[in-house]
Amino acid sequence: MRSYPRNSPEAAARILALVLISDGHVSRSELETLQQLDGVRHLGLDSQKFPAIVQTLCEDLLMEGFDGRSILSRVGEGLMASLMAEVNDVEQQAQVLRLAQLVVHADQHVSEGEKAMIEAISGIWKTSSVAAAAAKAKSNRPALALAD
Repeated sequence: MRSYPRNSPEAAARILALVLISDGHVSRSELETLQQLDGVRHLGLDSQKFPAIVQTLCEDLLMEGFDGRSILSRVGEGLMASLMAEVNDVEQQAQVLRLAQLVVHADQHVSEGEKAMIEAISGIWKTSSVAAAAAKAKSNRPALALAD
């Protein structure tokens, strides 16, 4: 799987694309909603570049051996964690998840694949955000003086 720079618009857009294709297809209403929300631009990406992000993701999944079954089961935990690690900015994570929620509801049907993908992304990001917050708190904690 190709990689993108950490917290880049492309990395965020790929995660959104992963959600969009998680049920095996992207409906017209999902794309229209994404366009109406100007969602791709909110991620910092020119909207003309989003189709190439989706295409590249699909090519990468095919190279990984994706056979049309659940994308989540095909991607696997390690690759999924690697993709999610490319977006570690908490605000950007929240933005991607908000857009994903709005877009998957656009066709009035949230598939099991879409639901599972959003839950997986949320779980990975929540875990990494909690770990990052704990590490930051630990590094900002004043040293304790030991009694003699």
